[in-house]
Amino acid sequence: MAGTLQKNATKLISVFLTFILTAFCLFGCDSENAENSASNDEYDDKIQIGMCFDSFVIERWQRDRDVFVSMAKELGAEVNVQNANGDIEEQKKQIDYFIKKGMDAIVIICIDSGALSESVKKARDEGIVVIAYDRLINDANVDLYISFDNEMVGNMMAQSFVDAGLGDGKVIMICGSPSDNNVPQVESGFRDVLARNGGEVIDCIYCDGWKSDIAYEYMSENMDTVREADAIMCGNDDLASRVVHALAERRLAGKKMVAGQDADLEACQRIVEGSQLMTVYKPIEKLAKQAAVSAVELVKNRELSDSNISQINDGSYDVPYMKIEPQIVTEENINDVIINSGFHLKEDVYLNVRDKMPQ
Repeated sequence: MAGTLQKNATKLISVFLTFILTAFCLFGCDSENAENSASNDEYDDKIQIGMCFDSFVIERWQRDRDVFVSMAKELGAEVNVQNANGDIEEQKKQIDYFIKKGMDAIVIICIDSGALSESVKKARDEGIVVIAYDRLINDANVDLYISFDNEMVGNMMAQSFVDAGLGDGKVIMICGSPSDNNVPQVESGFRDVLARNGGEVIDCIYCDGWKSDIAYEYMSENMDTVREADAIMCGNDDLASRVVHALAERRLAGKKMVAGQDADLEACQRIVEGSQLMTVYKPIEKLAKQAAVSAVELVKNRELSDSNISQINDGSYDVPYMKIEPQIVTEENINDVIINSGFHLKEDVYLNVRDKMPQ
């Protein structure tokens, strides 16, 4: 009898423990599911932004990316960054990927201004906000084009040559990619100022895909024309680096005025060294932050709070255009514009000419 009671007691204890363990597991699972659900809800609540870059070959794009992502995060948005590595078909695929992912906004640094109108249309048909970042996308009717005043960039380049004594001198133009809508804007601004001051363009080429090797090859193969020129306008500082390199090989560095844009570190170094006359500083942090703010505003409200917006025609549509003003950089103001703003460190800019470094 005692044995039977002991067995029954053991069974009761076993059943009780099983019940407790089962309840604990169910409670744990419910808690975990609740946590996962809350996490998913939090993710779903965040604005999702796809950012599609041309490539990261140009130095400044990495800075644009970092500032944009950081600002978007502050505003409660998630950013998925894709790099097309200069391949327009890859860029189209990446935009399609963002559409399938149901992004709230897509920010595009286009490779070819004339090749993405259909991709943009597909995105906008799905209710996705599309922003053309720094480069206009033609015939696309984007929600916003945000960039710098590109004609002003060209004005600044030409005016620097004039101020440095060009007069009615001769200029070679080594422009950027012909598929980049900014290139003709910069060229137009440059030619306007040059013509008003009697300067002459003796040759003009374009570097497909912004490939700097094209600039170097031109310089190497056209030295007679180069020797005739007083100044060389370069579409950006990356092209200018190869131009100065070709000049240095002929002991002509510093004897021909060279202009660029983007205020790359090496360009700033060349300015204080004397082998590049000027560059154009485009406040990237301001551009990238404003683009992130605008993307979030357009997703939330379908309108922008910034009233300083003009219009630009993309070939078929007048689209909102937010332009940021650039700044000229020469040896005279490089400390104020570049170093004091924190864009580059003083020690880095004067790396090769320590004796010129201000105290």
